[in-house]
Amino acid sequence: MTATGPLTALFVQLKLSLLRNGLRQSAGRRAAYITSVVLTLLFAAFHLLGLILLRGNDHAAALVTLLAAVFALGWAVMPLFFPGGDETLDPTRLVMLPLRPRPLVIALLVSSLIGVGPLFTLTLMVGSVIAVAHGAAAAAAGVLAVVLAMLLCVALSRAVATANNRLLTSRRGRDLALLSGLFVAVGAQLVNIGVGKLSGQDGLASLEPLADVLRWVPPAAAIDAVQGVGDGAYGTAAAQLALSAGLLALLLWWWQRGLTHLMTAPDSSTIQAAEPGRKRPGSAAGRPALQRLLPDDRTGTVVLRTLRYAWRDPKTKSAWVTSLAIGLLLPVVTSVQGAGSVYSSCWAAGLLGMQMYNQFGQDSSAFWMVAQTISTPREAYLELRGRALALSLIGVPYVTLVVLGAAALMDDWAAAPEALGLALALFGSLVATGALASALYPYSIPQDSGYKNVAPGQVGLAWRSILAGMFTGVALCAPLLAVTIWMHESGAHDRLWLLLPLGTAYGAGVALGGLRLAAPRTAARLPEILAAVSKG
Repeated sequence: MTATGPLTALFVQLKLSLLRNGLRQSAGRRAAYITSVVLTLLFAAFHLLGLILLRGNDHAAALVTLLAAVFALGWAVMPLFFPGGDETLDPTRLVMLPLRPRPLVIALLVSSLIGVGPLFTLTLMVGSVIAVAHGAAAAAAGVLAVVLAMLLCVALSRAVATANNRLLTSRRGRDLALLSGLFVAVGAQLVNIGVGKLSGQDGLASLEPLADVLRWVPPAAAIDAVQGVGDGAYGTAAAQLALSAGLLALLLWWWQRGLTHLMTAPDSSTIQAAEPGRKRPGSAAGRPALQRLLPDDRTGTVVLRTLRYAWRDPKTKSAWVTSLAIGLLLPVVTSVQGAGSVYSSCWAAGLLGMQMYNQFGQDSSAFWMVAQTISTPREAYLELRGRALALSLIGVPYVTLVVLGAAALMDDWAAAPEALGLALALFGSLVATGALASALYPYSIPQDSGYKNVAPGQVGLAWRSILAGMFTGVALCAPLLAVTIWMHESGAHDRLWLLLPLGTAYGAGVALGGLRLAAPRTAARLPEILAAVSKG
């Protein structure tokens, strides 16, 4: 079947069948889907009402132009983080069918317009046109603008997904999908900054400079053209619509070319490339540079293993990257909002120090190999010390960088030494409590269950570990915090720099003390730890 019409109808039926059969799998899935649809429609209805109420506002065009650009960005990046959201995103399933690329592109494009996401986007695009359309000519241009905007968003999403199909179906693609939490967190902070700016004195007027740039970037250009038609700028509006149509044609060509390559070229990951010059892993030249710098004993081995887990294990990598990014972002957000303080950089130490918790759960059932090497508290101490050292190799330079960056951003270099001392003390305290929590409250991290980070039945155990550890870690910092407050109240500002060496020594001492307390408990509870971390 190569005719475009029958093929498109078939793909639409296929999409509807996939949705219907997915809802038939279980009552829970059906309830979750219906709930998500209802909530999405309510959310879209409120936004539609808000856009309609903006009709007549002098700055409505700037808002809807920015809104169209944000939606295009969302459609472009969502396939990279949620590749499993649509069963038809993987065109390699159609490789064995006698389909030509051009009819296939049209069929996939039309079927992609079915779903909650396209309905939500359509609702807001219609509301955007209503907000800026004045007159019959503008309304007619609005219909064309909505069609172009919808097709551009869907075509962009499909083209990006097709171009990255091999990545999305690989291990690296699953790693990328697990970083969606970071994408959502960063996006939420950016939205928070944007709302703060809009609620200021300038209001929607603050969007005008950005809208002046985005009005020539499709699909925002198509939506802005509606305002141009209403104002009588027919030439500008025609150029914006033509630009959007041209980009749509270019995206469809890129998508078709990507489909052709994907469905005819062999997968390079299955081809064994000859590497005659590759160093043997056992040779000295083939050892990683970090391994050559580490001591050739248990500590060096544990440090290298921990860092490899952080780089290769998807969930461990996701936790590390999320902590690093959010810890770096929070001082920037608080500074932009006008409530910034160098002390906000302590969040970086807190978030990264939390990675010391549930150390053995990260090993999952493979912890039995570690347990075989531990027979005394001394060996348990060396194991925990190596893991803490691996975290410190990243944590100490990172916390220092965040504190100094916050001081530079807020132009408050005088507060940098005391803030860095407190941050390092907090980091050491969380390393200490994390080692104890890893021994007393281990839990399993499922490896093949998507976004779940705790095995069923162990949620309470995980919360107990995290909350008790956090409160204890903050309490351990109380003496240093009391000294800081006393020095401020007594006017000893010229001696506040002493908090840097004091906080560094205090954090290191507390961390070593926590490791020594956790070592005998770890050695005594190896069977219980192995049973707890193997449930996932």
